[in-house]
Amino acid sequence: MKKIENKTLTRAEEQIMQKLWKLKKAYVKEIIDLLPNPKPAYNTVSTIVRILESKGFVGHISHGKTHEYYPLITQKDYRKKAFNRLFKNYFSNSYASLTSFLTQNQDMSLEDLEEMRKALESEIEKKSKS
Repeated sequence: MKKIENKTLTRAEEQIMQKLWKLKKAYVKEIIDLLPNPKPAYNTVSTIVRILESKGFVGHISHGKTHEYYPLITQKDYRKKAFNRLFKNYFSNSYASLTSFLTQNQDMSLEDLEEMRKALESEIEKKSKS
């Protein structure tokens, strides 16, 4: 598998990956079927899938002249890499900055804040025991 540590996805590439993660493996037509209207052209999606393959995000199995594509990275792993990039570039690796942004700028409901507090308290408890 190619190293994808510093590779990012464009919005269109990420949209295709989201569908491929959902399908697990698929032909281009099956990916298109899951995309919202207006549907992009077959050649457009095929080109994006080949770009994803060249970047190391997607692999394929040949079936004659057609290819069945599958993700080479899990959605969870990509999410972690994307978040770490965002965290570093926009919050200077500061959890305080991230928390401030989330709580002050995202119009979070009281319920959302309570859920966040419970998650934090749970993690604090786990870490204090280890």
